[in-house]
Amino acid sequence: MTAPGGRAAWAAQADEIIRAGATLGGAGLTPGTTGNLSVRSGAGALVTGTGARLSGLSRADIAVLSEEGLRIEGARPTKEAPLHVAIYRARADIAGLVHLHSPAAVAVSCLDGLAAWDPLPIYTPYFAMRVGRIAMLPYLHPGGDELADAAAEAFAEGADAVLLGNHGLICAGDSLSVAVIAAEELEANCELHLRLWDKPTRVLDSADATHLHQQWRRTPGAQRL
Repeated sequence: MTAPGGRAAWAAQADEIIRAGATLGGAGLTPGTTGNLSVRSGAGALVTGTGARLSGLSRADIAVLSEEGLRIEGARPTKEAPLHVAIYRARADIAGLVHLHSPAAVAVSCLDGLAAWDPLPIYTPYFAMRVGRIAMLPYLHPGGDELADAAAEAFAEGADAVLLGNHGLICAGDSLSVAVIAAEELEANCELHLRLWDKPTRVLDSADATHLHQQWRRTPGAQRL
């Protein structure tokens, strides 16, 4: 089997995943052993293992996958590994993925009547800058092919992030650090929505949001500030 990257590259990418998990865990966004992270590696990917606590990852908790999603070495991969692999196949520009069961995002994903695209008001410029366009999927069984295919299709159609019905969020980026920042900002916007949805509010219009997102994405290194 052809490896997607050398072991030195794998070690560096595993350490990137470990740091991302610690950041998200420190922010209280990864209750228990929920959520999973990945990075593209050559034609394959590195993904967190099943049952791993994101806030306390080690290299032993990381699985190396082939282009086909088969385990090359490392931990037994999360059941959502097919989800990560499918999204990487759908979008060549995506290099890092964050999937969380963060509290506010899960709560919002349980609300009825959310639109299939852009389901949340844009409360702040930072949400527009760092997250972008969101797709909303209905509940689909975790770890199933139907979920993986639906999420990959949403990203192929231009989503930057996806809310999974009764489940949580997925954020993508051209690096894992970009996806982490997007996930933190999406969680914050979900928290604002839970606080404000039944109150009179001022929100950004779609033209302003698109402008902010495009400007932010064009600024070198901006997502990493």
